[in-house]
Amino acid sequence: MSRPGKGSGRKPSRDKPPAGKAPAPKAAAPRPTRQQIVDFIAQHPGRVGKREIARAFSLKGEDRDWLKDMLRGMKDEGAVAPARGHALRPPGTLPEVTVLRVVSVNRDGEAVAAPVNWTDESPAPTVILISARGRAPGQGDRVLARVEADGANRYKGRVIRVLESGPGEIVGRLKLETGHARLIPADRKNRAEVMIDLADLGGAGDGDVVVAALVSARAYGLKQGRVLRRLGRVDDPKTFSRIAIARNDIPVPFPPDALAEAAKAKPAQLGNRTDLRSMPLVTIDPDDARDHDDAVFAEADDDPANPGGFRVTVAIADVSWYVRPGSPLDVSARERGNSVYFPDMVVPMLPERLSADLCSLVDNEDRACLAVTMWLDAHGNKLRHRFVRGLMRSVATLTYTQAQRAHDGDLDAVPAEIRAQVIEPLYAAYAAVCLSRDKRAPLALDMPERKVVLDATGNMIGVSLRERFDSHKLIEEFMIMANVCAAETLEAARRACMYRIHEQPTLEKLDALRDFLDTLDIRLAKGQVMRPEILNRILEKVAGHPHERLVHEVVLRSNAQAVYSPDNIGHFGLNLSRYAHFTSPIRRYADLLVHRGLVDACRFGEGGLSTEEEKAFADTAEHISKTERRAMIAEREAVDRYVAAFMETRIGEVLDLRVVGVTKAGLFVTHEPTTATGLLPMSNLGDDYFEFDERGQRITGKRTQKSYRLGDMLKAELAEADPVAGGLLFTMGGTRAQRPSRPPPRGGGFRGRR
Repeated sequence: MSRPGKGSGRKPSRDKPPAGKAPAPKAAAPRPTRQQIVDFIAQHPGRVGKREIARAFSLKGEDRDWLKDMLRGMKDEGAVAPARGHALRPPGTLPEVTVLRVVSVNRDGEAVAAPVNWTDESPAPTVILISARGRAPGQGDRVLARVEADGANRYKGRVIRVLESGPGEIVGRLKLETGHARLIPADRKNRAEVMIDLADLGGAGDGDVVVAALVSARAYGLKQGRVLRRLGRVDDPKTFSRIAIARNDIPVPFPPDALAEAAKAKPAQLGNRTDLRSMPLVTIDPDDARDHDDAVFAEADDDPANPGGFRVTVAIADVSWYVRPGSPLDVSARERGNSVYFPDMVVPMLPERLSADLCSLVDNEDRACLAVTMWLDAHGNKLRHRFVRGLMRSVATLTYTQAQRAHDGDLDAVPAEIRAQVIEPLYAAYAAVCLSRDKRAPLALDMPERKVVLDATGNMIGVSLRERFDSHKLIEEFMIMANVCAAETLEAARRACMYRIHEQPTLEKLDALRDFLDTLDIRLAKGQVMRPEILNRILEKVAGHPHERLVHEVVLRSNAQAVYSPDNIGHFGLNLSRYAHFTSPIRRYADLLVHRGLVDACRFGEGGLSTEEEKAFADTAEHISKTERRAMIAEREAVDRYVAAFMETRIGEVLDLRVVGVTKAGLFVTHEPTTATGLLPMSNLGDDYFEFDERGQRITGKRTQKSYRLGDMLKAELAEADPVAGGLLFTMGGTRAQRPSRPPPRGGGFRGRR
């Protein structure tokens, strides 16, 4: 056989080097960027894991190790999310097979579901379920489903099997008709009505708001229900809070054994406690405060080595003395997780005997406390701190308004002795703390809190934004410092700590924020390590601008929600490396756990953290983070219902509105004087077809080129106000919202107006 070469009839191979020369090393494939990895995962139709990514980008050897570390970091930062096995998916998306909970049934009888384990901070996607053979899934059911994308943040899913039947309870308003009644749900997302036989009304009547159980789950037509309990009349404003309580499963009555334990509690004695009763501590709270769990005092530091410095003491109610691990009171408090505050009532975490009496730091009464004294230099930097378990006596119960007026020179606001001995030293210490706070540069969001104003009968007569004084900020800063001291002490003692953590914004949320800011000609550069001060510079640019409040809201939405965790990752918003809630144990279970940790770490005696509690910290953190979210939703829902009832008298009025949300469904608009927010649907925008631009956060008329974007002002008529659901509907062009006529559903059911 002849060798390749001259006369062989074959040309030398260009792929092989000449004999005697070593092959040239092949250039390694360039490593992909983070964005290239994210794009590949998003665009790949099938399963995507480390192997698929390495193959796509020709990564081998050390590059595969680099990819493993890169993907781990991207998962920690939320740039990608884990799927089944070791696969990955884009954040804010669902894996192909997932567990869902049916949250409602829409007007077409379709089951609307949401993912059970949704950890992303963006709104959970909506899944329209296609039933498997057998029973159609009902509200509250937990199902395993195979899903596929069907638009922006929407999926369609096919039920593989029903894992668990839900409670099937619906809150709504009764409408009596001949021979039967219909229940109109108190849910803006679920307008599927329920038919109830007259024999199943349980004494409720027309216009009553009730909780009903589903007793049948038909595939077509209206579901059948039975009234379980009556919440109140639709025209009784107290009903609005009861609806929020029922819809969010908030426990109200305390178990008898917890009440019995609270009734037996007695005031704490001095014993081994540090006697703080000679210290003129004061509480400073809102006008409508229902409990007082923190008191403060400040004075100049007399140490010559600390010229211009201060000693600040923060005393907190010693709830751990009364609520011991594993007791009936503890079990009840953990279940609730936190107190829930409504315009007309509060659902407390602890029985009134404790929350409003023994644990409340009312003036001129001996009260048990955990107190921290902080030594600050003239620039507000903390030099050291020390915790004690004490007995205190508040000398005054002040409001924020009183404290501010006293500082501003109103001689009648508080007694002269309190003003000189307490108020002025507090403000002097606060001025120093401001220096260290400004140097730390926490996220400077200013989100006004709306307050529903009620008359003597409980009817809403208006809504106001709570005023923000320096007295508010003073208390906030001292509480933040005390919380940091708690976390530091537990870390130093190597004891378990229930941290309050706040992750930095994800890349996807920053991209969305960047797109919004572009519409205002404000640049947010890419590629930089995100820090609060970068966002603060944006907030400074819009100060005094018409879009100032909106920019604050959008920046807030771009941030993750703070949660509880036994693992510390720091607090992005406060720009702190460690933080824990310590200052509100009457209303937050997390604070009670931190108190117990401090009792244990500082060897203060009884009421410390148990071994069983410490082992369950991860589960408890997840639970109380959920109860906090539950309370926020319930409180917002109740206010929305009060506002909708208040706006009922203005149906037909044309109002000045600001666009606060742009979606495929239409515009979400707010009437700023009342904070009333509702939907202006696409179909109510006039005689044009509007196209949705998600990136630009705007919609544009195809024929008229009329455009509406986030932050714009417009005029629209209030067409509908539903106090039970808490929803408002607006329309433009002088035509009210039209409901499309639909044929009656199969199966002989009834369908009424929304």
